[in-house]
Amino acid sequence: MALADASREIDRALTGDLKGPAFENAFAGATSFLRRRYRKDATGADVAVLGVPFDQAVTHRSGTRFGPRAIREASTLQPCDPPYGWPFDPLSELAVVDTGDLAFDYARTAGFPPALTARVAELMGQGAAVLTLGGDHSITLPILRAHAAVHGPLAVVQFDAHSDLWPDDDPERIDHGTFLYKAVKEGLVDVAHSVQIGIRTVTEDRLGVPMFDARAVHEEGPDAIARKVRSIVGQAPCYLTFDIDALDPAFAPGTGTPVWGGLQSWQAAAMLRGLAGLHVLGGDVVEVSPPYDPTGSTAIAGAHVATEILCLIGWHRLGKG
Repeated sequence: MALADASREIDRALTGDLKGPAFENAFAGATSFLRRRYRKDATGADVAVLGVPFDQAVTHRSGTRFGPRAIREASTLQPCDPPYGWPFDPLSELAVVDTGDLAFDYARTAGFPPALTARVAELMGQGAAVLTLGGDHSITLPILRAHAAVHGPLAVVQFDAHSDLWPDDDPERIDHGTFLYKAVKEGLVDVAHSVQIGIRTVTEDRLGVPMFDARAVHEEGPDAIARKVRSIVGQAPCYLTFDIDALDPAFAPGTGTPVWGGLQSWQAAAMLRGLAGLHVLGGDVVEVSPPYDPTGSTAIAGAHVATEILCLIGWHRLGKG
């Protein structure tokens, strides 16, 4: 591409049309997600990307507040070409905006969940699906509240090392290990059509949520598990949440609570692509903690996962199948 053409593409991506690839140098420029236009208002967009730099609910190592920034930076490696293996280019067919990070007072944690719910509801009200970059896994509960207020109980597809079903009946507590327990108890989740993938920690009461643990993925293969997940979820409206610790620490060391024996990157990629056709309304990538990974490989994995979720949202939104 000629320099003048490249310059025009950079200008278009950051200030003009919301669709199309971006050709800015990966090592330069503003690090919006996939070089999408920064804009607080999602009107006219199919998908709004929202960063949520919150990590005050972790049980071990903090640092996921830096996750959205790291994922955005890692994503600048991707927007020149369509995602490999998908039969469409989401950046050319979807209008996507990066709405920046949620504004909240870090010293007033009690006000954080309603602020996030309100912001997600606002973006959805403007007609956009919401793709969220976390942040610890507690952020998924306020996001589900916004979705359920519009769509009713949702099927939840969760990639994770932990079930996040530990009992917690205190409405004032904010904990990344209890988001799904509270979501089920609040009636936000369509339990029969939900599923967890990659689990490798013990939970005594699963509240009826189906599970394929990491060993099942290793033994049966990602394609077989993806088929079973599609069978469970069916066409129920669903929300996809991906905790980066679903991946083995060899592939994603930058996370607060790593657990060995996890998914390999290729297995996660194959399963995500195998879920094409689900009615995915929104999704998130959480628990990327850059301080524990000087190589940046965890953020790169997070950026790829976010792009796959974008494809899943687009696949349904564009009526691809």
